Amino acid sequence: MKRDPVYWFSLLCVLMGAASYGLLSVIIKMAYEDGFTQGQVTVHQTGIGMAMLWLIALARWRRWQNPLRGSWLKLALIGTCGLAMTTILYNAALQRLDASLAIVLLFQFTWITILLDSIQKRTWPGKFRLLAIVIVMIGTVLAAQLPESGLTKVSIIGVLAGFLSAVSYSLFIWWTGQLEGQQDAVIRSAVMVSAGFVLITLLYGSEAFSASREAALVGWGLLLGTLAQVVPTLLFNIGIPRIGSSLSALLGAVELPVVILTAWTILGEPLSVWRVIGILLIVAGIGIAELPTGKRKGNSARLEEKH
Repeated sequence: MKRDPVYWFSLLCVLMGAASYGLLSVIIKMAYEDGFTQGQVTVHQTGIGMAMLWLIALARWRRWQNPLRGSWLKLALIGTCGLAMTTILYNAALQRLDASLAIVLLFQFTWITILLDSIQKRTWPGKFRLLAIVIVMIGTVLAAQLPESGLTKVSIIGVLAGFLSAVSYSLFIWWTGQLEGQQDAVIRSAVMVSAGFVLITLLYGSEAFSASREAALVGWGLLLGTLAQVVPTLLFNIGIPRIGSSLSALLGAVELPVVILTAWTILGEPLSVWRVIGILLIVAGIGIAELPTGKRKGNSARLEEKH
């Protein structure tokens, strides 16, 4: 089936949004190394990102829409349970784990999204998707370097936070893929991030500021807010509703090698043979999940939405 330019533009948006998330992990680790806490980084990251989104929305006054029109309650739910919880949990994992291990745990969202799609459509995953889940699991064990070190030197709290961030991230992708595409993407993104910022402020408001180094903290927040809240949220809101959550999960695989390579080159994190093999298996598993299963009669066995 021939695809129109909008479809390919949507693919590119999701790809670039995932790459933006990939750069985020290393920068958060650098902010921690600069002496700032998880609460300070998370509040500034989200708050500055929210302010930037609303400024963009106001600058696009010709496309302005009432943010309370339409499914704003659903957007608020996605912003809190999806975006905000992913930010909170993933930042907690990064504080306790290497960026390479944290991103491997986050990438469990791939098979979680498959399961959510299967439950929604009441369709048992096809043979390729079941194989993909097994391959991703094996890849995760290898990428976490469990054959070498086990879990003796790993924070259990960090591992739990990393896995839960995968759950919340898969909910974000799944719910966003079900949104109607009529509402302006900037307004939609701003509402999501604003709702998430309320939750984050309630959790970390008391420790949000650094009196002596606030200027440096704002600088980190500006960089992180752009990469975490503005760029990916806008691009995902443009792309995911047009191409579907399953294909978006596949394209999101670009985040994994981006994090691993930047953590290796910038932070000096180890890149062992086990980790490389595990990463390749995870990416291969994501690709296998998108292979068609059986003949397409009526409802496709494949979970990717038709366009």
